[in-house]
Amino acid sequence: METIKVGVIGCGSIANNAHIPAYMANKDAEIKYFCDIIPERAQAAVEKYGCGKAVTDYHDILNDPEVEAVSVCTPNRMHSIITIDALRAGKHVLCEKPAARTYAEALEMQKAQHESGKTLNIGVVNRFNDSVNKIKQIIDAGELGEIYHVYVSFRAHRSIPGLGGAFTTNAIAGGGALIDWGVHYLDIVMYCTGDPVAKTVSGEAFCKLGKDMKNYTYTSMWAGPPDYNGTYDVDDSIAGIVRTNGPVITFHGAWAQNIGEKETYIDFMGDKAGIRLQYGGGFTKYGAENGMLTKTEYDFPTSNMFQNEIDGFLRCVRGGEKLPSHIDVTIKTARIMQGIYDSSAAHREVVFEEEA
Repeated sequence: METIKVGVIGCGSIANNAHIPAYMANKDAEIKYFCDIIPERAQAAVEKYGCGKAVTDYHDILNDPEVEAVSVCTPNRMHSIITIDALRAGKHVLCEKPAARTYAEALEMQKAQHESGKTLNIGVVNRFNDSVNKIKQIIDAGELGEIYHVYVSFRAHRSIPGLGGAFTTNAIAGGGALIDWGVHYLDIVMYCTGDPVAKTVSGEAFCKLGKDMKNYTYTSMWAGPPDYNGTYDVDDSIAGIVRTNGPVITFHGAWAQNIGEKETYIDFMGDKAGIRLQYGGGFTKYGAENGMLTKTEYDFPTSNMFQNEIDGFLRCVRGGEKLPSHIDVTIKTARIMQGIYDSSAAHREVVFEEEA
């Protein structure tokens, strides 16, 4: 059986740390192109991985009939543009999270997927995380009872990425802490609780600690050094509530806060038991049995979630499988995030119309 020819569009950190190694480890995949608008970055990938061709224009990949699939690993601004072009060119697409800067852009991506019939998966990689899937199994088995409330915390002390760069420029990223970090946490909640339908959203986004860029004090800064001539117009902190036809979801997130603690976890509250998931780690279940309070910790082998994601995507390309990361499912999270930002801008609750 011939290998699946793949193009990787965008050769930054997520491509090098996740997508490319996972493709390289799958015997059914062959990376034919590395694309980046910075030529040296694409060429560095060719030299590092010993395969493929470096290009700067993603259309070179789309125009090659041998290429069946692409990973879109660019800044958020280009997600919808490249994805739609790729689908219309007959390519299957794995687009990194978030799907797009706005819900409207995500809807256009979904429309292009429906018209093309090709796969469009979004990089909500925690749907391939072993701890997350164990929790989903426990919830589906009814061990927690009715999940009536889920609390989400994605808070860090002072962790704004690349101050003044793409991550902190709304026109490029579409938002800050919520769209960068919160998308993963909200998506875990949606996945584990059966992707409920959001009814109302109320949120407030704050652009505070990074606004005075030259006086922003930090210990480290991922995504590059600060550019004090750049832009900072995104949320570094966010809070709110989402009412669904399932659980109520409350959340508090921050790239940066004047509390020197990192609190990254999700609490699933059920009427029989509850679970706290430590983001990126394990989980603990709390309950009561025979007049005694219980605390259960689990130990199990875990696999690489990015490898699971890429392996699943390639199965979609080969056999048409539809994964939980498909745009038809993950569009719900995009809608919620848009509602949160819209609520913050209007300083009032947003009520969603019923889904068709």
